[in-house]
Amino acid sequence: MTGKSSNRAPADGAGKDTNIIRGGRFGADPCELMQEINASVDFDKRLYVHDIAGSKAHCAMLVSQGIISEKDGEAILDGLNKILQEIGSGQFTFKRSLEDIHMNVEARLGELAGEAAGCLHTARSRNDQVATDFRLWVRDAIDGLDEGLKNLQSVLVDQASAHAGAVMPGFTHLQSAQPVTLGHHLLAYVEMFGRDRSRLKDCRRRLNECPLGAAALAGTSFPVDREMTARALGFDKPVANSMDAVSDRDFALEFLALAAILAVHLSRLAEEIVLWCSDLFAFARLPDTLSTGSSIMPQKRNPDAAELVRAKAGRVIGSLNALLVVMKGLPLAYGKDMQEDKEPVFDAADTLALSIAGMGAMLRDITFRPERMRQAAGHGHATATDLADWLVRALRVPFRRAHQITGRLVTRAEQKGCRLEDLSLDEMQQAEARINDGVFEVLGVENSVKSRQSYGGTAPDRVRSAAAEARKRFLE
Repeated sequence: MTGKSSNRAPADGAGKDTNIIRGGRFGADPCELMQEINASVDFDKRLYVHDIAGSKAHCAMLVSQGIISEKDGEAILDGLNKILQEIGSGQFTFKRSLEDIHMNVEARLGELAGEAAGCLHTARSRNDQVATDFRLWVRDAIDGLDEGLKNLQSVLVDQASAHAGAVMPGFTHLQSAQPVTLGHHLLAYVEMFGRDRSRLKDCRRRLNECPLGAAALAGTSFPVDREMTARALGFDKPVANSMDAVSDRDFALEFLALAAILAVHLSRLAEEIVLWCSDLFAFARLPDTLSTGSSIMPQKRNPDAAELVRAKAGRVIGSLNALLVVMKGLPLAYGKDMQEDKEPVFDAADTLALSIAGMGAMLRDITFRPERMRQAAGHGHATATDLADWLVRALRVPFRRAHQITGRLVTRAEQKGCRLEDLSLDEMQQAEARINDGVFEVLGVENSVKSRQSYGGTAPDRVRSAAAEARKRFLE
């Protein structure tokens, strides 16, 4: 075809049905119940920016390939720009009778561009159109979440640097285990969120292939240039198989899977904040602006922001399960079942964005109580491992025997109601005669954390260097 050709439908059409989706095939409009089941514009209208971007790229390609005329292409692009402005300013009227964002845009385009609007859908189906829009939306959501996580990591690194030497109890089984530093504890979450960002990057790379041009499922007989539309929309390349292009939702499932893992990480950190802000722990205090009260108990300061972040993990995990169930039994290629793909993804992305912002605000404004944490770090004979290690290192005692000796000394300290470092040398020598004064150099929580000099350990100087290294890896 030449650049002057036109691909318009006959003006008279066939039948009385004027709905642009149903064409002349049906003798009656869908009933109210069918419209209620079928309509998706209430939620998929948020794809409007991506839908119009895809339509612009498709239109430019059709003109470039001589499939539609330049005049029709100009009318289409002018109309699309007008629609973009209308929706953005809230002046656009969405109609549920038109089912979705795609048909709402196309119907309005017909009002603005006349018959030229009918050329836009040449060599395109809603199947490849929605797959393209959805990938574009998820790609933007990934970029937004990555930026949010980067900001959260920045807050964590700042707090870790400020509290590199603040001793606190480290727990296993929520029982006092070994002393650590608050900075070391916070940097663990920096690493977790770093892996989340890596998963976001991987998902983005895999989804960045363009379905546009696959049409309904079999490709098209028009001489389209799929490479051109892919480049115009920032994709790396077109999807290689037309059936896969319209039926694939791996990118949405992968996004929800990484979203679920990220939500779990946020939930674990939120749980720590809830514990730390409790009266029994009293390791930290959230500001009034991020706390709530009780309707009956005047004294309460509830860490509800953290509790809600913790709870929202279930919501995101549910979104993953929902889409897995939708997709598990679908034959190729497209089924209307796949209309159910967007709400779980939209909700998960919105939920995570809010949770990440909330977590950043909490950690930015939280007040830690180092003295209280240090006091708690000495509970439960948390330096027992240091004593066992000293026996191995200084006296060459096999570790299993050192473990037994230390266990007897812990029992003795419990009987006396004192700490291990408060036992006398004579009492220690009753468990192992070769113990000498050097043992007291490793006992005590400060001595314990200072000794943990291994790579990734909790020694304050290690934490400071780890925070600096994390800042380079994740934030620069």
